[in-house]
Amino acid sequence: MPKTILALCTILLLASCSEKKQTKDFLLTGYVQGLKSGTLYIQRFQDSTLVALDTIKIDGDAHFSTELDLKSPEMLYLFLDRGVSNSLDNNIPFFAEKGKMNIETSLDFFTSDAKITGSKNQERYDEYRKVVSRFVDQDLTLIEKKFNAFKAKNFNEVAKIEEEQKGITKRKYLYTTNFAVNNGQYEVAPYVTLAEIYDINLKFLDTIQKSMSPKVAKSLYGKKLNEYIAARKKDGR
Repeated sequence: MPKTILALCTILLLASCSEKKQTKDFLLTGYVQGLKSGTLYIQRFQDSTLVALDTIKIDGDAHFSTELDLKSPEMLYLFLDRGVSNSLDNNIPFFAEKGKMNIETSLDFFTSDAKITGSKNQERYDEYRKVVSRFVDQDLTLIEKKFNAFKAKNFNEVAKIEEEQKGITKRKYLYTTNFAVNNGQYEVAPYVTLAEIYDINLKFLDTIQKSMSPKVAKSLYGKKLNEYIAARKKDGR
């Protein structure tokens, strides 16, 4: 009998340990080339503020890893505290999802050198950003031209440039809508909708909403999009 009780206690203890291990369903590993000492933070937006989920101290070894409990795919941020440095290149957004992800980058070009693997949502988000960056570059070029036109008091040229900017915005909104509809089985779809085109006409939001898979509709951003659309309809916007 004592042996039976001991065996049962051992099984229960092992089961308990197994359950504890299973609560952490997201593993992030990475490497920051050139980083000898510093602090990395894994952050998320909460009530419009970035809050830390985990803190990782780097002291000699630039490799890092962390485990988190991730209830739904979510945009998180890898923030580097450089100490006395005033660099703005400190934050890497990454679309976390259950499983394993890896981020490799460098100290000198922390954001631009980032290579992120292990997430289907991240792959599609990278695809999205690649196209949208072209619209951003086009708009920046026009902003410079408009500034020069203002200085020259060439207001006809200013009006022309503003029309071009409106065209760029329309193309960006159209691309984002098509992207969200075509990727309705991924949580990145409601995310880019809320982040980039929240003020688009309701008929387009309805189309995006209907394109979401049941799984995505129940996700963090799927729920937020459904709530947002319901609120706009209630307010008649």
